[in-house]
Amino acid sequence: MPETRQEKDSLGFVDVPARAHYGAQTARAVENYPISGMRAHPALIRAFGMVKRAAAEANKELGLVDARRADAIVQAAQEVIEGKWDAEFVVDVFQAGAGVSFHMNTNEVIANRANEILGGKLGEYAFVHPNDHVNYGQSTNDVFPTGMRLATLLNLETLYPVLDVLAESFAAKAKEFDGVMKSGRTHMQDAVPIRLGQEFAAYGIAIAKGKQSLQRAADSLRELGLGGSAVGTGINTHPEYRAKAIANLARISGQRLAPADDMRWAMQSNACMGEVSAALRGIALEVIRISNDLRLMSSGPNTGFNEIHLPSLQPGSSIMPGKINPVMPELAAMASFQVIGNDTAVAYAVQAGQLELNVMMPTMAYNVLLSTTILANMLRQFHERCVAGITANVDRCNFYAQSTVSLATALNPYIGYAKAAEIVKESIASGKSIIEIARSKKLLSEEEITEILDPVRMTEPQPPLEAAKKRDK
Repeated sequence: MPETRQEKDSLGFVDVPARAHYGAQTARAVENYPISGMRAHPALIRAFGMVKRAAAEANKELGLVDARRADAIVQAAQEVIEGKWDAEFVVDVFQAGAGVSFHMNTNEVIANRANEILGGKLGEYAFVHPNDHVNYGQSTNDVFPTGMRLATLLNLETLYPVLDVLAESFAAKAKEFDGVMKSGRTHMQDAVPIRLGQEFAAYGIAIAKGKQSLQRAADSLRELGLGGSAVGTGINTHPEYRAKAIANLARISGQRLAPADDMRWAMQSNACMGEVSAALRGIALEVIRISNDLRLMSSGPNTGFNEIHLPSLQPGSSIMPGKINPVMPELAAMASFQVIGNDTAVAYAVQAGQLELNVMMPTMAYNVLLSTTILANMLRQFHERCVAGITANVDRCNFYAQSTVSLATALNPYIGYAKAAEIVKESIASGKSIIEIARSKKLLSEEEITEILDPVRMTEPQPPLEAAKKRDK
């Protein structure tokens, strides 16, 4: 069998690999854009298959594409949805504006497969044509924004449960560490005591709130401009096509979807992609902050905080024996840096629209889907191989809780800020503890000192001791 077949498009003849299910325009794109070697995200391929199936069903129902052709297109599109033809999507993620090349890659794969189903040959399009039938009533300009939004919604479904598990993992550690006292730190200086469990509870809440923000942002993706065709006016579409196609798409995808109030807006503006990207960045920023805390608290073992122990996953040095590094928090930070960089690319792309179209959609799709994927994969590992296995160095934490000079803060309501500050200065100069100095000055009774300077008491709101208050007056 020959290695290539020849196809003709509006520019002339093109050689296409003989067994390829893509066609002339895809082959041109492969030659034109050998940029990164990276291909479309599986979620984008799946979403485009859903759009094509939804459109074919609407066109069949409206009598715009005959039933035999439409059924073959639906079958071929369903196979794309199921991932059977992923290898045929060969256009680089960096390509011509608006995603025309990727869209035609989709049209050609579905057309060639539909022709096979109907008994035709690859590349001949005797029964189903990529433009005339698969793309009937459609344009890249309404299909790509729709497919991009749907792909993002679908891919986010892989991230949400990971965020839930991570938040729950921090919450479980919060309960486990609830009785572990340690020194708080502000400005990287000693602060009043806090329970290790309280710190971990806050981490869990941060992740949970990040998920909530992401879900709110994702809701903006649900308004679709499918049916807007070339410039949002619906040229070459049936008046009922838009509503039917989007209803079909909602059923096929299992997502809540609705026609946009204004098709022009849905084509011109991709602010929704910016919102989702920003929400992903927000999660990344929180993950970086938390990973920094874990690295600090696990630093040591002899010259650092050494308040917690992270799971030992691999040797940490090619030269220093026995060294173990906080590899998972390091990974978490680096992957999160990439998400922040991706968001910058998305932000530039979102603002780059002109008049009726923003042609920078391929980079939006690539970066948002990449961010979602690496966050889901990284946070899964972060939970399983780090957070779930963290243990507390109870003795070290308690030592810090008893040693912080900010214990004197609890004396403020009884002896005043100025006297408490003097005790702190003396403690720093002499090396004596706050409790020792408070006892020596006999400003309060032994019972009062014991209760007031109890670190555990300081970690929750408490009413002042009445006896000490009355005597102070």
